[in-house]
Amino acid sequence: MAETIKWEAQEYIQREKNIGWYVGLVLIGAVAAFAAFWFKFWSFGVLIVVSVLALIVYSVRPPRVLKYKINSKGLSEGQKTYLFSDYRAFSVRQDGENYAIIMIPQKRFGMKAMVYFPKEKGEQIVDVLGGRLPMEETKLDFLDRVVAFLRI
Repeated sequence: MAETIKWEAQEYIQREKNIGWYVGLVLIGAVAAFAAFWFKFWSFGVLIVVSVLALIVYSVRPPRVLKYKINSKGLSEGQKTYLFSDYRAFSVRQDGENYAIIMIPQKRFGMKAMVYFPKEKGEQIVDVLGGRLPMEETKLDFLDRVVAFLRI
């Protein structure tokens, strides 16, 4: 495969959150932290507070636009390369107006790679990936459903 396909896309899709989402997050975090401190689980209480703060910072930070390319070695995201040899298959997911490639790892506990792409590049990308990896249909796992429910 000598073809290289390049594109730019957001690193993730930012979901709209109203003030109620932030208030709910802070209330749930405060109740959980209070319970942890009440039962003298100090480090767990601090972890909850830090996690809520990190989630707030992450949710208001706009996504970066990254440069992607597919070549004979694999899929590159900026300076990071996902080698085809580390993945057993790929899937394509549509989330509203957005399309994403999901590369499924060889190892049982390996990390999936999920990359968004513009619709007009989709056919080229799928053709190139299909030449290297089989295409599989994937379903949302528990963590994916929780993330979608929380609009993170």
